Amino acid sequence: MTTLTTTPVAPLLDRLFKEAAMASPVTSPAIADLSPAERSRLMRSKTDYRDFYGHLKDFPLAISRETGALLYMLARSCGARTIVEFGTSFGISTLHLAAALRDNGGGRLITSEFEPSKVARARDNLTAGGLIDLVEIREGDALQTLSVDLPETVDLVLLDGAKALYPEILSLVESRLRPGALIVADNADYCPDYLARVRSPANGYMSTPFAEDVELSMWLG
Repeated sequence: MTTLTTTPVAPLLDRLFKEAAMASPVTSPAIADLSPAERSRLMRSKTDYRDFYGHLKDFPLAISRETGALLYMLARSCGARTIVEFGTSFGISTLHLAAALRDNGGGRLITSEFEPSKVARARDNLTAGGLIDLVEIREGDALQTLSVDLPETVDLVLLDGAKALYPEILSLVESRLRPGALIVADNADYCPDYLARVRSPANGYMSTPFAEDVELSMWLG
C-alpha cells in the first residue's frame, strides 16, 4: 500500500478528478469566444499568459490520471527528495508528487502559482491529503518565485504552467539539477523552443515524447 492509494489521498484524488472532468475551460465565456487559432496563440505567448490564465482561475486545468500515476512512479523510482513544480493550479499534480516524497521518506516540494484563489484551493487540498508539511507553495510569477532559494540539488521538475515560459523556468533550475534528474513537461508541444532545447544532446539532455501530451527528459549533467 502507498500514500497514493490509501486514505486520505486516494478518495481526495477521486473527487478532484471527477470535479475536473466536469469543469471544462471551454465553458468560460472568455475562452469559448476565442477561435482555436487565437487560443493557441495565447497559449504560446510570453506576454499575454497572465491575462489568459487569469480567465481560467476557476478551472483546475488538471493533469490526467495517467500523468499523475507517471509522476508518482517517476518520483518514487528516482528516490526524489527535492522537487520543483511550475503551475500548482488546484494541486492535483502536487498531491501525486508529495505522496511520492512521503513514501520516499520525506523531502521538499516547491511549487509556484500566480493565481491567489488557486493557491488557497491547493493549500486546502494538500492539507486534506495530509501532505502540506512537505510542500512550499510560492504565490506569484514563477519567473520571480523560482529564481531564489532553490534546493542545492533538484531531483525532479514538473513544468505545467504557461507553456511559453518552459525554457525560462528550466533555465532557473538547470544549475541545480543533479545528473539523472527528470523533467516532465505537460503539453510541451505548445513550446517548440523548449522541445528543441531538451531534444538536443548538445544541451545536456536526453528526451522523448511520452503518451499524448508529455515530454519526459533527463539531465545528463
